Amino acid sequence: MNKSELRKLIRRKRRSLSPQQRRQAGHGLLTSLRQNARFCAAQRVALYLSNDGEIDTRDVIEDLWRRGKQVFLPVLHPVRKGHLSFIRYDSNTVMRNNRYGIAEPDFGHSKRVSARFLSMVCLPLVAFDQRGNRLGMGGGYYDRTLAFMTQTPCGIADAKGQQPELVGCAYAFQQVPQLPAEPWDIGISAIATDNEFHPF
Repeated sequence: MNKSELRKLIRRKRRSLSPQQRRQAGHGLLTSLRQNARFCAAQRVALYLSNDGEIDTRDVIEDLWRRGKQVFLPVLHPVRKGHLSFIRYDSNTVMRNNRYGIAEPDFGHSKRVSARFLSMVCLPLVAFDQRGNRLGMGGGYYDRTLAFMTQTPCGIADAKGQQPELVGCAYAFQQVPQLPAEPWDIGISAIATDNEFHPF
């Protein structure tokens, strides 16, 4: 099965879930993340608003807010084509739909931060394997934005910030035996599903 076929298959399976199954999976995702000490200690966490059947992140976002953490959402960069910015998100954030119809903070009305200054980035994905390879939607936005992660050792801080922890968020059924890895792919350091937190 090629990448295109795999994307279609898993996206169809995600979309077939009932509202109750989505809610339960969202609760499970939070439970899995709370098992990780770095998530519990993280001060600045980037997440995403679930779309196209992705595992629900609302419980995670609300948990972070309750604990006084800063939440950021990815926004399509209006100038740097194919890149993302991360913008602070709270209950008062001005939102708009991007060109894909996905709600995101308004670029001109919110505080932006470089990915280098985030503690953790929780990424959406279509599929993952046991080696930490991630299959996204094919746009390459996260790979381009996080390319700096391949330039210095993970966790090393400098004047330009540090390396955020990269955690993929998915349903357990999105795991596949093996994914092809491209040279430009940014691997994830852990996966959080509705069943478990698994570091690679």
